[in-house]
Amino acid sequence: MSEPRVEQLTAAQRTALEAELAELEGPKRTAAILAIKTAREFGDLSENFEYHAAKNEQGLLEARITKLKARISGAKVVDHDTDDHVGPGSIVEIADEQGEVMEVTISSVGGGVSPDSPLGSALMGKAVGDVVSVEAPRGAWQATVRSIRRA
Repeated sequence: MSEPRVEQLTAAQRTALEAELAELEGPKRTAAILAIKTAREFGDLSENFEYHAAKNEQGLLEARITKLKARISGAKVVDHDTDDHVGPGSIVEIADEQGEVMEVTISSVGGGVSPDSPLGSALMGKAVGDVVSVEAPRGAWQATVRSIRRA
């Protein structure tokens, strides 16, 4: 059996995950319970769409809570305090082979590029001017690191 993966997060990223967890465990969970209670009052549960929809939403909510707890408990907070190389929380500007420029944030929180993704893992530890090879599902491509800054 393989060891659990340690996710590297900045302090701000961990705080964002903890805030989401608090929201889900508090107001969102309360709302889900209330929706189930209200739907039960509509009568026969076997044909009660509102009840089944509310139970489904509760299941999705509880699954997200479980996933967040696991991520937070297995996360390592790193203090990436340099613009010399790419690390968690870095905002990186890259240019592909055709000169198309894109800016990515190395973050597994809030829509960033995960450090474990093909692009994220290719960029981790790289410096300005480095050329990286990205082994993506749709084929390999190369990019040059143009700038690095902290969020």
